[in-house]
Amino acid sequence: MSDSGIFIGAESGGANAQNLELKRANRHGLAAGATGTGKTVTLQGIVEGMSTAGIPTFVADVKGDLSGLAMAGSPTSKMHEVFAQRAADVGMTDWSYHDTPVQFWDLFGEQGHPIRTTVSEMGPLLLSRLMNLNDVQEGVLNIAFNVADKEGLLLLDLDDLQSMLVHCGEEADQLTLQYGNVSKQSIGSIQRSLLQLRSQGGDHFFGEPAVDLHDFIGLDDSGRGIVNILAADKLMASPRLYATFLLWLLSELFEVLPEIGDPDKPILCFFFDEAHLLFDDAPPGLLEKVEQVVRLIRSKGVGVYFITQNPIDIPDKVAAQLNNRIQHKLNAFTPRDQQAVKAAADTFRVNPAIDVASAITELKIGEALVSLLQPDGAPEPVQRVLIKPPSTRVGPLTAQERQVIVTTDAIGSKYDALVDRDSAEEMLQAKASEAAAAAAAAQAKTESDRQAAEQAKADAAAQREQLKLQREQERLQAQRDRLQAQADARAAREAARPSMADKVIQSATRAAASSVGRSLGNQLLRGILGGLMRGR
Repeated sequence: MSDSGIFIGAESGGANAQNLELKRANRHGLAAGATGTGKTVTLQGIVEGMSTAGIPTFVADVKGDLSGLAMAGSPTSKMHEVFAQRAADVGMTDWSYHDTPVQFWDLFGEQGHPIRTTVSEMGPLLLSRLMNLNDVQEGVLNIAFNVADKEGLLLLDLDDLQSMLVHCGEEADQLTLQYGNVSKQSIGSIQRSLLQLRSQGGDHFFGEPAVDLHDFIGLDDSGRGIVNILAADKLMASPRLYATFLLWLLSELFEVLPEIGDPDKPILCFFFDEAHLLFDDAPPGLLEKVEQVVRLIRSKGVGVYFITQNPIDIPDKVAAQLNNRIQHKLNAFTPRDQQAVKAAADTFRVNPAIDVASAITELKIGEALVSLLQPDGAPEPVQRVLIKPPSTRVGPLTAQERQVIVTTDAIGSKYDALVDRDSAEEMLQAKASEAAAAAAAAQAKTESDRQAAEQAKADAAAQREQLKLQREQERLQAQRDRLQAQADARAAREAARPSMADKVIQSATRAAASSVGRSLGNQLLRGILGGLMRGR
């Protein structure tokens, strides 16, 4: 490596040495070539050079081979003689084996530290891409995010998103009036896509603790850049998840990192293997986002390098941003292959000494056409060179070697334990419980009021019946009192009427009282009284 650049390769004998200028390394790049032409070794050598220059890198390891960056190569390996000869051919007199500092990451948490983000950080655009939603479904997903934001509901994992969609379905009529059509059919389709995402392992990616991107940007004790390797061999079984994750990572870097213009060297370089997966079936909105991120992230000090088999896999607007180019052999067996060869040849700055279109189909393994930015920013005329040999192991680590590195790196156990704090799912469940309790209380109150009303009605009826009975009793008592009074009156009248004897006595008394008949009256009175006494 020169003082200002990373040595890529040279012609046999060391002529026309090609160096990737550190000051231009954030202008992005492309490495292309058919399978087995040496792209992985080229990538490995670039990453080694960046680490030595103090530039952290992030590399997607699709086949598992790049894990060998963590170990120095060995003189006993079967490729040692080939590499030693290559070093001599390109004039590397100081070539030797050495390792690089590595941190391993894995979305599934099996071959490295778990790497997670939240649903909110991913956003509706990338989630729509991830779940292959159509425009209508994407619109509904945007509404769900908007409602969650307004109601203060945290969308952290897929359970939160699922609960949020259920909530929107329950409020569909009201949301339709406010935002536009929110059909339950669209929500059902999103839920099915969400289920498919779970089956691909997407639930491993969403949650907390979310990865701190600054953990990707670090140096070891000797000032070498940390190489962050994403274990992507299993992830490749879900290519949409793989591509969306890496695009999210780029987008987050763009959002998080400060604007610094053109630094003396990048603060991070990002290598996107199997780059065609990012663009396959991508909608225009997503392509526009990719182009925008790639174009603008340069000023954040980040370089992006796409690695793909066919250069025409990269859309023109994105390819136009890729200034450093390394082209390995391409086959020209089919019309599409021939188109790719022509497209690749047209992207290089012309070198009169090289027929680029012919050379692309003639390159040997480990040989490439290279055009890199010069210190003044102009692309160098294309050169046909041998790629330098790697200093680290070519091939994967053993499971034991990987485990030792994972447990002893600077990250430690920071991301190992999943954190499940209260978020949309729990908040909506709490709201549902409160609503159910309120409804139950209202229902209980209504039932209580109904029972109270029925009781009052029954009490009123009983009171009326009691009053009626009381009045009947009073009427009967009055009737009895009237009859008794009549009887008493008759009895009084009878008691007041004199008897026959009393009348005779009174008459005799009156007669005796007269002066003429007093004597006769006395005799008569004695006779009557004596008769009465005898009769008794």
